[in-house]
Amino acid sequence: MFGFIAKIFVWWKDATPGTFLTLAMRGAQKVGEDEYGNRYFTERGNTGPDGRKRRWVVYKGYADASRVPSDWHGWLHHTFDTPPSEAPLHRQAWEKDHHPNLTGTVYAYRPTGSLLVPEKRQASSGDYQAWSPDEA
Repeated sequence: MFGFIAKIFVWWKDATPGTFLTLAMRGAQKVGEDEYGNRYFTERGNTGPDGRKRRWVVYKGYADASRVPSDWHGWLHHTFDTPPSEAPLHRQAWEKDHHPNLTGTVYAYRPTGSLLVPEKRQASSGDYQAWSPDEA
């Protein structure tokens, strides 16, 4: 019961009824799903104002654009015609796996000296001398 109520009122987690209604009215068909559980859709017959079929992502969990991997991002923005579910991108040996942006979360990078880190910052090397107006 709570899940149904959350679907109606909680817009930042998963898709709202309005999103599902839009997908149904546009005749959207599911194209694929990424490793994070995000689902990707495209229109069946209609086209957008630029003459191309519209493409959507329905996020699993919190809606954050940085959670879309680069291959699906390219498909969403019409860089690639075929979705990665049909023709995966060739990955180079030096490429790292996709990680969402962690800024604003408890996993964000906080170097020593940051206000959010209890440790004191490293002492300066002593080669810095502060400016004072008397010396000018």
